[in-house]
Amino acid sequence: MKLVLIGGGGSRTPVLYRGLIDRNGALGATELVLYDTDPAALRRAELVLDGIDETVTEAGGPIVAHRATTDLDDALEGAAFALSAIRVGGFEARRHDEAIPLAHGVCGQETVGPGGFALALRNIPALTALAEAVTRRCPDAWVVNLTNPAGMVTQALAPLLGDRVVGVCDSPLALGRGVADALGLDPNGLHLSYAGLNHLGWLTAAWHDGRDVLPELLASPEAKQVEEVRLFGADEVRESGRIPNEYLYFYERAEEAIANVRRGGVSRGEFLLAEQRALAARLDAARSPAEALAVYSTSLRMRNDTYMSVEADRAREDAQEDVFASTGGYHEMALSVVEAIARDRPTVLIVNTRNRGALDFLADDDVVEVPAVVRGAGVFPIAATVLPGDRALVERVKTYERMTLDALERRSARIARAALASHPLVPDDDAARAILGDYRARFPDLDARLGGQR
Repeated sequence: MKLVLIGGGGSRTPVLYRGLIDRNGALGATELVLYDTDPAALRRAELVLDGIDETVTEAGGPIVAHRATTDLDDALEGAAFALSAIRVGGFEARRHDEAIPLAHGVCGQETVGPGGFALALRNIPALTALAEAVTRRCPDAWVVNLTNPAGMVTQALAPLLGDRVVGVCDSPLALGRGVADALGLDPNGLHLSYAGLNHLGWLTAAWHDGRDVLPELLASPEAKQVEEVRLFGADEVRESGRIPNEYLYFYERAEEAIANVRRGGVSRGEFLLAEQRALAARLDAARSPAEALAVYSTSLRMRNDTYMSVEADRAREDAQEDVFASTGGYHEMALSVVEAIARDRPTVLIVNTRNRGALDFLADDDVVEVPAVVRGAGVFPIAATVLPGDRALVERVKTYERMTLDALERRSARIARAALASHPLVPDDDAARAILGDYRARFPDLDARLGGQR
């Protein structure tokens, strides 16, 4: 079984490859092809993968054949799964995605609000071309989308790929694991009632042995062991009766996030850009695959340990000794989807997929983030509940997403501005006009995507 990683020169490629090796007895992958438009990035990724191969071989374990290419047709030919993990413009673009709204007093997080808007305007056209290539070269392949903003990207691809596309995010997985750890339970023994959109969802119940154990956890001192409970405050979470996804922080405490970034003096995008450049230089100077792996592992640990530390002004307390295990679960979610489909092993996973009645206040073709049964026959969402007080926010963000996709389809700057103005974090049309104008000045390619209108 051939897997293709689109964006194979990215910083998370070694983590996905390590995860693939660890579970390939169940998956049965025969080849991993890394595709990227940047030959230098592919060369560095391959060097780190060679370092992983040496470590695994020395321990007596099997590896997975891998190669890199800049030829998309070659990469896709005969593929069973295409995993999408791209970032058009790289971390340099992310730096501006975040800085431009901040200059206008608006939160600029890369997937939430204007930052996610700018990222979508770059990523979605590139992934539309990918979907067309998949249709030509491997029409029976599944596309597993890891590209942000994951929900909106998956919704853009669904009309082109039908039900053979599914989006994944590690935030609900991490939340579920935090709850299980606080309760002293095996996370595989929990069924999570979770609902919303990508980076805008809530855990409303955690079922174990026939009963909901979430109220018990929230009433206990152990609740503070959960990262999201610490982030929002135990009293607030206990009163609401559900645990928000960590990205709700940017909706509920936008001013606090803005103040923290300004006080810290550097945005997450600026930090990652500097770290990426330093990592590239160190990998180019590495004298062996083993040295490259050590360099990469050090960089990965720094990224993991500083996640959301600036915006939330707090250090994470869940660091793990194994740097690959502590990286989050994007790779694990993606490979779980691959295994459930390829081996027809019905598995309940929280994914981004067409609604089809799961949330009764949204359209059937809206992409939502809910538990779903994933198996060879497809992805089947489970009916979920968003509390009445949260529905208005979900509906408003979904409207913004629909309008953004409409702007791309119609190549309309007018609709794009209206979409941005409709987002809950953007105060009014004047702010939307100013932010979009600055984005277009910084990224001239946006003019082509928006029809050249002003």
